[in-house]
Amino acid sequence: MINPVLLWLIVGSILCLMELVFPTAFVAFMMGVSAIIVASLALVITNHNILIVIWMICSILLITLTKKFIMPKNKKSILQESEEAETLTSIDSGKAGRVLYEGNSWRAMCEDENISIAPHEKVYIVSRKGNTLFVLPSQILKY
Repeated sequence: MINPVLLWLIVGSILCLMELVFPTAFVAFMMGVSAIIVASLALVITNHNILIVIWMICSILLITLTKKFIMPKNKKSILQESEEAETLTSIDSGKAGRVLYEGNSWRAMCEDENISIAPHEKVYIVSRKGNTLFVLPSQILKY
């Protein structure tokens, strides 16, 4: 029978190397690191069932910590809060128009489909879907 320490080291190495071939957002790598930790514990603990439970708990903890601290947080929106733009054309209710934002002309729609916006009016960008900006007139946000 193969030595448990060697078995855990082999399993840990395979899992760590799998991360290079199949990127799994560090899941396989963390499971491999857990297996290497369990290999060191296998020198002291001889019960295989306990080692498996320790490996599973250690894997879950490391994966959770990796997701929390290492993986990037929610990506920042390309648009920052309360960005201003100016309408180039009128935006009729429920229809698209054009706005000038950061020196470029963008397709835009009013967030409230019941409002029309005149040309050369200051608007606030509230969201973006693809290449379309959703805006609200500046005077509506003052109230």
